[in-house]
Amino acid sequence: MSLPVITLKHLKHRGGNHIALYFDYNKELISHLKKIEGLRWSSTNRCWYIENKPANLRNIFSVCRGIASFDKTDFFSKADNKIKEEEKTIKKPKAIVRKIPEQFMKLLIRKRYSKNTIRVYTHFFGEFINHFPDLEIDEITEEHIRSFQDYLVSVKKVSSSTQNQAINAIKFYYEKVLGGMRKTYQIERPIKEHKLPDILSKEEVASMIKLTRNLKHKCLIAVIYSCGLRRNEVINLKLTDIDSKRMLIKVRAAKGKKDRYVQLANSTLELLRKYYKNDKPEIWVFEGLNKRQYSATSIVNDVKNAARRAQIVKRVYPHILRHSFATHNLENGIDLRYIQEWLGHASTKTTERYTHVSEKNFRNFKNPIDDLNIE
Repeated sequence: MSLPVITLKHLKHRGGNHIALYFDYNKELISHLKKIEGLRWSSTNRCWYIENKPANLRNIFSVCRGIASFDKTDFFSKADNKIKEEEKTIKKPKAIVRKIPEQFMKLLIRKRYSKNTIRVYTHFFGEFINHFPDLEIDEITEEHIRSFQDYLVSVKKVSSSTQNQAINAIKFYYEKVLGGMRKTYQIERPIKEHKLPDILSKEEVASMIKLTRNLKHKCLIAVIYSCGLRRNEVINLKLTDIDSKRMLIKVRAAKGKKDRYVQLANSTLELLRKYYKNDKPEIWVFEGLNKRQYSATSIVNDVKNAARRAQIVKRVYPHILRHSFATHNLENGIDLRYIQEWLGHASTKTTERYTHVSEKNFRNFKNPIDDLNIE
């Protein structure tokens, strides 16, 4: 005989937030639910309800274990909508029911994962274990992992890269924290999206730099573009990393904990010298208030403002300057291997995507429509 199904929903009632329980009349189930302190019947909403608290949710699952099943789709999808904006910046997960195991965080730190990777892993693993609040972590099976993936794809409609990040976080716990054997969970990873990067023309980049009057912001944009840097790489640049004699900039502990050197252009060096005399930074090349490291948000705003002044219609963000640097070098005939080294790519496959957006590939081809009389 199948178990009765309780549908959980959010309920606004008498000025408060509540958990609503909807189910077909079942005398035995009701007698069990009455054991839950604070649970009440609403004649208006025709449902049982209780204050929306993690402890109450745990109590519901505990009391009903073995005597009822739950439909949680509506309840958790609405709760997840509140943190959609946080997903973009991958902030620390909210504790819904269960906290992330302490050893999970400790191992991430001990293995010296980057702050961003730690935020990503804790976010997705926290979301994963709280997706099954009525189960202990050691009760979660491979089937549950598949179910969570279905939820990410069908309900939250995340991208394939986000889905992969969630898989990596889960695998880290079972394989690294628990020391289990490497698992595939018999779950196919999503097909990787092959999106082409956005590119600015040389004229658009020049216009952004020329029309930026603030010397620090002008210098910032020039450094990102001329060196092909990631945003965090710019933030972590120190004055001691600028080697004007060898015309190189050392990028320390970049993605993958790798150091590399990038070319320092003459025009960029001149801008850096003017900026240094004017702002007098002490430790970091780009400093914010109280001589602290420049913030990631400030870099985004500086680049967007420059694009607005240059009247660029397309979406402009810091990383588009890095994409443009790679593409423009390719169009200038620079060997792909050099570009790979400058960008810090581990594989040429990553760098090769710029061959698909380089206009150089189209210059030697005549489009057949030009031979047609279409006027």
